[in-house]
Amino acid sequence: MTDSSRRPLAVFDLDNTLADTAHRQRFLERKPRDWDAFFAAAPQDPPLAEGIALAVESARECEVVYLTGRPERCGSDTREWLDRYGLPEGRVYMRRDGDRRPARRTKMEILRRLGKDREVRVLVDDDELVCDDAEAAGFTVIRARWADPSAALRVAQEREGRT
Repeated sequence: MTDSSRRPLAVFDLDNTLADTAHRQRFLERKPRDWDAFFAAAPQDPPLAEGIALAVESARECEVVYLTGRPERCGSDTREWLDRYGLPEGRVYMRRDGDRRPARRTKMEILRRLGKDREVRVLVDDDELVCDDAEAAGFTVIRARWADPSAALRVAQEREGRT
């Protein structure tokens, strides 16, 4: 049963939805992948105007929360980045350090938990598999297709459970 007395939730992914990761993709194209460098470069991500505008607009009617596959150790950098670009305040849900399940599993687990007692108005994400699973579970989805897709990031999200 959802609590209708509280504002609905608008749930936003970060990488390639709000933050442009193109400048750090090179760390995933190496063998072996350099995950430490990939995440260390995240504070330099430029914002994606389409995603930022949608988050700000959503905050008018919804409580905005962030759902990312980034590991918890990136928490302070992530919150500083959100503040720097004027994104709405909101809780940040992150992957536990060491959790290597696919993003569609970790994100769906949290999304279902959020939806148990709150209306989830929308999920905005660039990961097609996350979007497919969320739609199949009955959630409204906006597919963030405003960043250039990255094959290396797609593999990382699905097979390596890293972001």
